[in-house]
Amino acid sequence: MDVLFNSIDVRDLLSSPNIDDVNSPLSAPDLRLLIDRLQVRSVDIKSKVRQYILSHYSEFSTLFSQCSDVVSKSENLSSQVSDLIQLISDHPVEAQSKAVIDEILVKNREVKEKRELLGLLDVILELNDRLRFVKEEIKVGRVEQAAEVLRELKAVLVTRNDEEKQPLVYGLLKDEWTECFEEMQEVLLQCMDNAVWFEQESNTVHLKYQLSIRDVDGIELQTILKAMDAVGIMDYGLAKVADLMIKHVIVPVVSFRSTIVVEWINQESENGVKANLKICPSADPNVDSIDGGGSMYSVLIDVVKFISKSLCFENSTWMLCFGKLTWPRMSDLIVSSFLSKNVPDDASKLADFQKIVKCTSSFEASLKELMFIASSDGKDERLSKFADNVEVHFASRKKVEILAKARNQLLQSDFRLPEDGTRQNSKVKDDDNAESSSDFVVNLLFTSERCVVSEAASRLMKLVHGTLKDVCLSSSRVGLEFYHASRDSLLLYEAIIPVKFERHLDSINHSAILIHNDCHYLSQEILGLAFEYRSDFPASMKELVVFADLAPRFQMLAEDVLQRQIKLVIYNLKQAIDGADGFQNTHQMKQYESAKLSIDQVIFILEKVYIIWHRLLLPSAYKRSMSMVLEEVFSRIANDILLLDDIAAEETLQLQRLIHLLFENLSSFLDSVLVINQTGKLQESPTQTLDDLIPSLRKLRKLADLLDMPLKSITAAWETDELANHGFKQSEVEDFIRAIFADSPLRKECLRRIESRYYQAFSYS
Repeated sequence: MDVLFNSIDVRDLLSSPNIDDVNSPLSAPDLRLLIDRLQVRSVDIKSKVRQYILSHYSEFSTLFSQCSDVVSKSENLSSQVSDLIQLISDHPVEAQSKAVIDEILVKNREVKEKRELLGLLDVILELNDRLRFVKEEIKVGRVEQAAEVLRELKAVLVTRNDEEKQPLVYGLLKDEWTECFEEMQEVLLQCMDNAVWFEQESNTVHLKYQLSIRDVDGIELQTILKAMDAVGIMDYGLAKVADLMIKHVIVPVVSFRSTIVVEWINQESENGVKANLKICPSADPNVDSIDGGGSMYSVLIDVVKFISKSLCFENSTWMLCFGKLTWPRMSDLIVSSFLSKNVPDDASKLADFQKIVKCTSSFEASLKELMFIASSDGKDERLSKFADNVEVHFASRKKVEILAKARNQLLQSDFRLPEDGTRQNSKVKDDDNAESSSDFVVNLLFTSERCVVSEAASRLMKLVHGTLKDVCLSSSRVGLEFYHASRDSLLLYEAIIPVKFERHLDSINHSAILIHNDCHYLSQEILGLAFEYRSDFPASMKELVVFADLAPRFQMLAEDVLQRQIKLVIYNLKQAIDGADGFQNTHQMKQYESAKLSIDQVIFILEKVYIIWHRLLLPSAYKRSMSMVLEEVFSRIANDILLLDDIAAEETLQLQRLIHLLFENLSSFLDSVLVINQTGKLQESPTQTLDDLIPSLRKLRKLADLLDMPLKSITAAWETDELANHGFKQSEVEDFIRAIFADSPLRKECLRRIESRYYQAFSYS
């Protein structure tokens, strides 16, 4: 049979095996030959298959018989299964069994639920009986047993978290427990009120050990405390007692209104044993200030011992609870009434405070032994921490005092001018007489100038210098607080003065100039602070101390105040010049008087400014500021005149007269600008002229000359660049000629020459 599985290759049946060549397709003879050979091969294959079947006949017969047996057996099995199914359907035993089993499961579930309900009922009855027991025990005064039961019931009824799964009856039981708890709390608190009280007449705290509850006598105070501890209201029950002890015992001891002596009195009375704490004033009221608080601490220890023995029965848990209620208030009272008041006012007395530190540490150690404060909790060492940081507290107090002093000085300042408080009083920096003439004429560190400052700035810098000197003599912690105090004092000036004198800054007055001088002076002083004191500062502070960042703030504030004054002056001058109505028609008497009045107002404003600025401003600032103001005045007047489109012959004379009037009255101002140098002396060889400082001055002067010059002279002045050098533009000269001179061939020729001169200059450039 292998021949059946061998492939028949068509190439073997052809005479030319290359049948893949598309350029030489098979011919008809080749195809007929291929068909014949395929037929021969097919006959050969059939013959071989027939021979193979005949030779394996027995094997094929056996295979076919086995297949027939399998088919007959499967048919027999199918018949049996059908009979079984028919039998089951005729007799449903299994269905009945399933119903019985389901019923058994339901009955078992019902039995289990009933057992659980019975168990729950037993628990509820037991809880109810115990709650009833609590009520009965409270009635007969056995509060300790009742408290223990309440604590056990709390774990069952109150502290469980699965409230959503609990039955409704549990909520009712919980309400019943709450009612019992409140009743127990009320009884115990009433007992504590009866056990501890203060008698004002005898100044005595009474403790009663035999108490009564609802006509039941003989109940011990210790039993009440145990009950409070069991139900978890110890802190609530002792709160009122703690408040009583603080108010009537601790406060008198610590307040130093009198030194306290504690007396122990044990007496038998009709109502049982009592313990009384009697407070008596001491004969020596100054003993505490002498022994560093030792007597006060001793009395407080006796008070705590009394509480431990008579009230808490030396129970450490109860004692800690009472301590948590009283120690925060008690320690704060000691700090505020004793320790803080004994913080030294002088750094040299800090060593004397060590006695108080030692007594305070011993006091807290004794409280730890008595379990009044926890020995493992450092948070309770409040007094020791305060005493150990006495340097910081000293520095903080001094810082507050320094800032308060600086603030008061600034708020009380009125910026009145000191007598003879001008920079002219002291001609040179090293003049001893000048130094003593006024405390408010100060030398600037980084310039050779002197200026007048306000009393507030002078005192502020004295305060800052004094504080920094203390830094050099102090420890790092104290010095750091003093350093911040000096910085904050300087910043107070920036925060207070501009706000306090806001209205003064909106008007022309000496206060604004003094503020400018103050800020300039403070900025220079601030830059010198680090250089002056850094070498003497504590080593750990040298890298932390910074003042230079404050100097630009004051320098900017000084410049802002001065620029604000300059703008205000310029605004007022422009308002005055506006009254001249552009200097039009000044040949008319009314218009001339109006223009003259405007010039008089300008002169009046400048005289007022001169009086203030020349006395107070630094020479360099005065020269710069006055030059700016005069430049605005001269340029505005020159521009207004040059804008006139028609000027009569008589009008030119009036305009020239107004300009000359202005220069005559401002001559002293112009001289003051020119002669001032940085030392306040006359400048013998000035390097700058008025024309350099005030460019519009030469323009206005030249304009006065142009008003009575002939046309040809004006044209010649332009052609020689004289007018251009004085600040005139071509358009201004042309408009000026058109305004003064009538239209004529000469005017046209001159205008042409001016224009051609412009183009020549332009092409040359």
